Amino acid sequence: MANVTTPFGLRPVRHLDGSPWNGQTIRCYISASYATALFIGDPVIFGSTTLANKDATAKYPTIVTNAGTTGLLCEGVITSFEPNPNNLTLQYRPASTERWANVVPAVPNLVFQIRDDGSGAPTKVFPHQNAEMAAGSGSTITGLSGFVLDATTPTTTQAHPLHIMGLADIEDNELDDYAIWEVLINTCYNTTGLYLGVTAA
Repeated sequence: MANVTTPFGLRPVRHLDGSPWNGQTIRCYISASYATALFIGDPVIFGSTTLANKDATAKYPTIVTNAGTTGLLCEGVITSFEPNPNNLTLQYRPASTERWANVVPAVPNLVFQIRDDGSGAPTKVFPHQNAEMAAGSGSTITGLSGFVLDATTPTTTQAHPLHIMGLADIEDNELDDYAIWEVLINTCYNTTGLYLGVTAA
């Protein structure tokens, strides 16, 4: 049975020590002046060089999207949006609208799942290599991200944003195109500062 093709971005599942992700997130601001739509599962960075995008209270991080390509810092992943009282069914953040998001910080030991884009031929060599992401179109119906693992990119490049742990051990997930992989965010911050990638095997 072939893998499903639908992307969902990044979703946190567990820590490296086997403990489950506890659902903890931080509240983040998205300015109406930011002209890019955001979805659940999108990788993001905190802060913006554009003054107009900043939270006026200075209490909350301001987020903008991350392209998921080599050498770019990824500081978190959107897990949900706060309800819009004027449209309770709106599951994503349309471009150029103010909204609040819940974001899980991309700490070095947090494992995420992500589907690959079917552009390569996944093999048993993928685990413990590094990979880039590709930014597909998010769904305005489900609110889920279009980000996928670019299956043409797994290699030893240190600065690729994902470190592949292995194929996700879930039912009907085959080592084939559009597989779901467990990954670490490879370009993030840790307690000692910038954490820019590990050399892959």
